[in-house]
Order: sequence, then structure tokens, then C-alpha cells
Amino acid sequence: MNFTKTTEQDSNFDHLEKMSVEELLTNINSEDKTVPLAVEKALPQIENLVNQIVEKLKNGGRLFYIGAGTSGRLGILDASECPPTFGVSHDLVIGLLAGGDIAIRKAVEFAEDSLTQAWDDLQAQNINTKDIVIGIAASGTTPYVIAGLKMCNKNNIVTGCITCNHKSPLSHTAQFPIEVIVGPEFVTGSSRMKAGTAQKLVLNMITTTTMIKLGHIKGNKMVDMQLSNNKLVERGTQMIMAELDISKVEAQELLTTYKNVREAIKNYKNGN
Repeated sequence: MNFTKTTEQDSNFDHLEKMSVEELLTNINSEDKTVPLAVEKALPQIENLVNQIVEKLKNGGRLFYIGAGTSGRLGILDASECPPTFGVSHDLVIGLLAGGDIAIRKAVEFAEDSLTQAWDDLQAQNINTKDIVIGIAASGTTPYVIAGLKMCNKNNIVTGCITCNHKSPLSHTAQFPIEVIVGPEFVTGSSRMKAGTAQKLVLNMITTTTMIKLGHIKGNKMVDMQLSNNKLVERGTQMIMAELDISKVEAQELLTTYKNVREAIKNYKNGN
């Protein structure tokens, strides 16, 4: 198999320690500007995977992310933001990280090298054929992720991946691979940089598009968001005022009664 890790190739810049702060920031920024263009090239792959996710979730399935290190943490971040943003259950999008929850803050040695733990972690969540699993690994070679997807494939569970290397072992394992080729990192091999940014952009696209297609956005507003702080309560109030053309006091009363922007609007329009 012809496979080269471009994420591990030498940086386009050298003698970083001799650069001024301004030079360092400017050069990092110039590298970062290339990431959205790399994501753009992967849009057809992203579309294919999102179509699978929407279909699965419409039919009672769940979306799982599995990953290690930065990649795994990004999956957990994306999963954790879905309930407050879209008002969905915490069990709809689930992020699993090599090494478990402790690895969110502190690296767990050799956790990513396990060939059995990912499947054990998925089985603990009662994984089944209704669900879909996305493996996230910038390198495309993480054993925890590849082994997990292989077991999913064996058990007729749809698989996707997000990686930043072309024709990686992970890409060959996933049924619906996404490859965002960002090239060498500013600091050689530091894939938390461009590769991490690319993964975050793709994850944003996946869950935002999915939740819109599942009906959790009205117009361009988060009408199902959880009202978990004063900022969001104020945002919800403003949404209701704009939608119904009513006063702030009336909007606040509706939001207090129904605890949800969508329900407040619906009940007002129904005369309740």
C-alpha cells in the first residue's frame, strides 16, 4: 500500500527558535489559512458521510466518535456541545477516548495502541447496527481507532473516519472516509495544529448539518437550545420577540412557562 504521512513530514519553516514573536505568529497564521481550502476539497466525502449519519439518526440510531489524544478530545468536545446547542439527548452523539475520561486532561501512556479497548468501549454503550461510528485520527494509523472500526465493520455497523493523510490504513478501513490533506505542520509532527483545526472544522460541519436536517434549527436560530445560562435565556427571549413581534416582557413570560423557544412559539401561535 502506497502511504506517506504528510502530517509527519518536515515543516515548511526552519530555525523557528530564531524567529521573532511576530514572525512566528505570522507564519503560523499563513499555514492556518490553508486549512479551509483543504477541507473544501473533501466536501464530497463529508457529504457522503453526513447523508449516512442523518439516515441513521432519523431511524433511532446514535453517532459515535472514537479517537485518541487531540483527535479523541475533539470528538468529545463536539459531542458535548450537541445537547446545549440543539436540545438533543446526551446519548445521541457520544465521544469515546482511548484511555477513558482521565485522558481528556492527561495523556494515558500507550492507550492508543490497544487493539481491543475501542470495541470494549463501544460494547459498553450497547453499540448496534442502528448506530454509526466515526474514527478520528490525524495520522490515519492509530491502532485503537482502526481496530474499533474493523470490529464495527464485522458487526455490520456503518463506519466513517476523519484523517489528514491520503490512503491511510484508517481510510481503507472506514466505509465512508474523509481525508483532509493539510500537509506538514508548522512544528514538525504537531498534528494538534493544522490537522486538529481541520478535524474541528469537519466535526462542526457534520453535527451542524445533521442537526439542521433533523429539524433542530428554525430559520437560522437554535430554537431547541438548552436555556442553561443568562446569555442563552436572553438569546431565547430575543428569538421569541422577533418571531412573534411581541414585547420583551411577553416573550420572557412565554419562555418561563414553556422552557423552550420552539414550544413557546408554537403554543403562542396555537393560542395557548
